Amino acid sequence: MLVWQDQEAERLLSGIQSHNLDVKADSLKKLANLSRDITFAQEFINRNGLKQLFLIVEEGNDIGEILAHTLKAFMELMEHDFVSWETLSPAFIKKQIVRYVNTAGMDASVQQLSLSILENMVPSSRLLFELVKREVTLDRLLTHLQMTNQQLQLKAMALLIALLLNASDAERRDMMGYLSERNIRQFIHKNIIHASEPMGDEMAHYLYVLQSITLNLLERRMRTPMDPYSQEQRELLQFLRHSAFELESEPSAGTVSAERRRSVCVTEFRKLGFQNYSNPAQDLHRTPPGLLALDNMVYFSRHCPSAYSRFVLENSSRDDKHECPFARSSIQLTLALCEILHVGEPCSETAQAFYLMFFGQDHFFQELFCICIQLQNKTWKEMRATQEDFDKVLQVVREQITRTLSLKPTSLELFKTRVNALNYSEILRLRQTERMHQEETLAAPVLELRERLKPELLQLIRQQRLLRLCEGTLFRKISSRRRQDKLWYCRLSPNHKVLHYGDVEQGVQSPPIESLPEKIPVADIKELLVGRECPHMKEKGSGKHNKDVLDLAFSISYDVEEYYLNFIAPTRYEFCLWMDGLNVLLGREMTSERTQSELDILLSMELKLRLLDLENISIPDAPPPVPNPPSNLNFCYDFSPHEQ
Repeated sequence: MLVWQDQEAERLLSGIQSHNLDVKADSLKKLANLSRDITFAQEFINRNGLKQLFLIVEEGNDIGEILAHTLKAFMELMEHDFVSWETLSPAFIKKQIVRYVNTAGMDASVQQLSLSILENMVPSSRLLFELVKREVTLDRLLTHLQMTNQQLQLKAMALLIALLLNASDAERRDMMGYLSERNIRQFIHKNIIHASEPMGDEMAHYLYVLQSITLNLLERRMRTPMDPYSQEQRELLQFLRHSAFELESEPSAGTVSAERRRSVCVTEFRKLGFQNYSNPAQDLHRTPPGLLALDNMVYFSRHCPSAYSRFVLENSSRDDKHECPFARSSIQLTLALCEILHVGEPCSETAQAFYLMFFGQDHFFQELFCICIQLQNKTWKEMRATQEDFDKVLQVVREQITRTLSLKPTSLELFKTRVNALNYSEILRLRQTERMHQEETLAAPVLELRERLKPELLQLIRQQRLLRLCEGTLFRKISSRRRQDKLWYCRLSPNHKVLHYGDVEQGVQSPPIESLPEKIPVADIKELLVGRECPHMKEKGSGKHNKDVLDLAFSISYDVEEYYLNFIAPTRYEFCLWMDGLNVLLGREMTSERTQSELDILLSMELKLRLLDLENISIPDAPPPVPNPPSNLNFCYDFSPHEQ
């Protein structure tokens, strides 16, 4: 079985040392393609093939296509983890790989590959991280992000994300501070989000990660309680009080006692909406949201002074029972926003959901708070709420925010317009509509009809699942270094007897079944594994994979020797489709949550169609009783012909 790999490794090793440039280029090109095969890669490395690649790079005589193929082959070989990245000499990295990245006018394909190589180095060791961070400046990466070449942008963003993820908290904070000064959001908003070409899934993932990293910078303040002995923090509290009540007469120290001044402070902190108005620092002792709530209140008072004064003074003039407490609302709203935006949570390895408006606005979290705290006051008045209704109001405001965010507004101004249009009456209407769609009558005849319809509808879902497997799905290979550019495709044959699969190139959406070289007969499939049971989830240890990846992982074992084909579904939806389809092929029940959801929808639609004629008619729980038979049957008429 190893014959062709052995012979090909020997032949290509000789070819890349040829003085004939055409032979050398062809050999390197083929080497780059064959290096994806793990057996071939091991054979080539065992022949000291990496050393020959190093020599080609270090000599510097070959540029352009030959250099690109050399770097591609080198990266593919290193990807198999036979050789540690730490074995590379710092001189080789600095003089060659880093130089290609930092040199203006270098061939774009060479720069892309060099960026990918550096991205793989960064998580391998602390020394390599520090080397790359020192030699490839953030300014150089920002320069690449401004290029119109999408692949170059993608690789530069991948390296930037790798550096941020592997930095310490202090380093990450410094790096994000510098990037903020350099207006990275404007770079991304202009050159990536609004580029002429549509954004790919991998770039969307990197933007999601960058958004998460930026929001997680708030975690330190969110988890820090207020220190009542901190002069700076006490001054911020006093600033809130003075900003709200600056027009009211402040008793001077010479005319009133300290007790009188304390009484005025307590009254004003009560009007500000603190629950512990004699010691407001106690309200900010709970974490989360900790000092982040105080930061938001101060930001609102400084950047929206008119709205701040109006909020506080308007509510302080109301009856105590109906006033909307500013401080309490701010604290709880900050906590809600942290939960909605997942502040302090680790990044998902597969998510792509980022907010367009995040990259179009500096101080995104604080500006969002300013909009939402005014929304809280507006909703409070619409609900005519009292202090006892505080939690209900907050629940409605949270729903207003999440529903508006789900519409993916492109700017904070658009978010503000839409969230204010989603008033309390509209929330009630939406809830009622959703309730009506979800409600189903529980009358016994309807439940019986429902059970009779289930087998037919389940068969319909089975057919859809098999059709979906015949169409196939594009899967990604995710390694421990977060690379996501390896693609493979798997689909079921039209006769439902064979699974076809194989590697595909980027951009291929639906390859024909003939182009997929590998096959697994359905009859040979022995078992279906999910989550931590899968071999590829055990190989690197459970600590390497977060819950998102575990929830998308499944494997099939096949043949008598129990080989495994390992999958990581691109989405939860695709995971459910494949789990159901494979269970159908194995003659088992479909168990995914998607099956239950779709069955409920189909049953609801079918029941409504069948009960259409009974609209507004009450359906009894039990059938009406059968009447007693008549005392005689004299009312019957004999239709038989009479003889004449």
